[in-house]
Amino acid sequence: MPNTKLGRLVATSVAVALGATALAACGSSDDDSRADSGPVSLTYWSWTPGMDKVADLWNKGPGKKDQITVTVKKQASGDTLVTKILTAHKAKKAPDLVQAEYQALPTLVSNDALADIAGEAGGVKDKFAEGVWQQTTLGSDAVYAIPQDSGPMMFYYRQDLFKKYGLKVPETWDEFAETARALKKKSPDTDLTTFSANDSGLFAGLAQQAGAKWWTTEGDKWKVGIDDAASQKVADFWGGLVEEGAIDNQPMYTPAWNKALNTGKQIAWVSAVWAPGTLTTAAPDTKGKWAMAPLPQWTDSDNVTGSWGGSSTAVTTDSQHKAAAAKFASWLNTDPEALTALAKEGGIYPAATTAQTSDAFAEPPAFFSNQPDFYTKAADIAKTTAPSAWGPNVNVAYTTFKDAFGKAAKNKSDFGAALKTMQDDTVADMKKQGFEVAE
Repeated sequence: MPNTKLGRLVATSVAVALGATALAACGSSDDDSRADSGPVSLTYWSWTPGMDKVADLWNKGPGKKDQITVTVKKQASGDTLVTKILTAHKAKKAPDLVQAEYQALPTLVSNDALADIAGEAGGVKDKFAEGVWQQTTLGSDAVYAIPQDSGPMMFYYRQDLFKKYGLKVPETWDEFAETARALKKKSPDTDLTTFSANDSGLFAGLAQQAGAKWWTTEGDKWKVGIDDAASQKVADFWGGLVEEGAIDNQPMYTPAWNKALNTGKQIAWVSAVWAPGTLTTAAPDTKGKWAMAPLPQWTDSDNVTGSWGGSSTAVTTDSQHKAAAAKFASWLNTDPEALTALAKEGGIYPAATTAQTSDAFAEPPAFFSNQPDFYTKAADIAKTTAPSAWGPNVNVAYTTFKDAFGKAAKNKSDFGAALKTMQDDTVADMKKQGFEVAE
């Protein structure tokens, strides 16, 4: 399960508004691309398990040849790490490299904490799905990080219970709604799934799939589109299902949710590639009974998915060895040996497309031993990841989502009103921080 429980990020207000041009200018200097000479020691802050073992491969191989040594310092993830990075950067003592979730990148860039490494690492762009790579560029020509892992979204369902109730795997969201209603008629005490407001990343990924662009730039101003037509469509769809009682309205990751999955009271879950690990803990008695399929589409001709979770490797503006750091970041996230080690030691799903069909993913997750093509199908889905658009105060949007949508789900009230609250709170906070926001 990705760390999407973001609290209040500590982001200092910046004097300039960050349009595409301003973003491209952040974090660069005249000697960023200068080759480092002589022994270089780099520090990397990361929360991925086993990252020190992966770095050792570099230190004993390419790093030894180039006289570049990387030391990993284990950190907490999410808002805790972002706060620590910003605090260190304020004292000009940030490490050379940091692991950062995609949605945290604009906050770090707006504080001038991340360097533009387009000159050193831009050549690896074709190693990643376009929608994933775009998250590290913030819509500009600059490159602020190298994608590390990703969370393409998928549809998980109990194969045995779909057969029992005579249900077909939905290929569109309209079919999804009809499947939920059909199940309720056949088994009133059973739910297809639940709408949960305790993990903002789920709704963000669904909106992304529908074409939402929550933060964009207009000249020298930010434009917030959380309440755009695509997001409204998603909110109305799920709100309608909750209001009519076609699906449950309880939050995920609770004992009650675990029990519902484990006993077959809930027979499907809209999730991401990391779901097998969660199901292993939440529903241990159902091993080998689930299957994975592509996310339902809004039209028959669509073939796109959203992303829920994922992180990148970035070089900080405090680093005295940006070229060397960018070289390691590129190796870490594109080299076959490094990617295999990341999958084995860190348990991550790599963002690099070639790694998604490597030997590390030749076998399906143990929980899905009944679906031998699990990772082959996952790799195909990952290629269809839609672009996303993050802004400098994702934390505020996510916090408001949990509150406004949490109440709407519990009360079965208007999801559209909750979305507007999310938009209004996000815009108000950006203005308070000193960002110029286009109406």
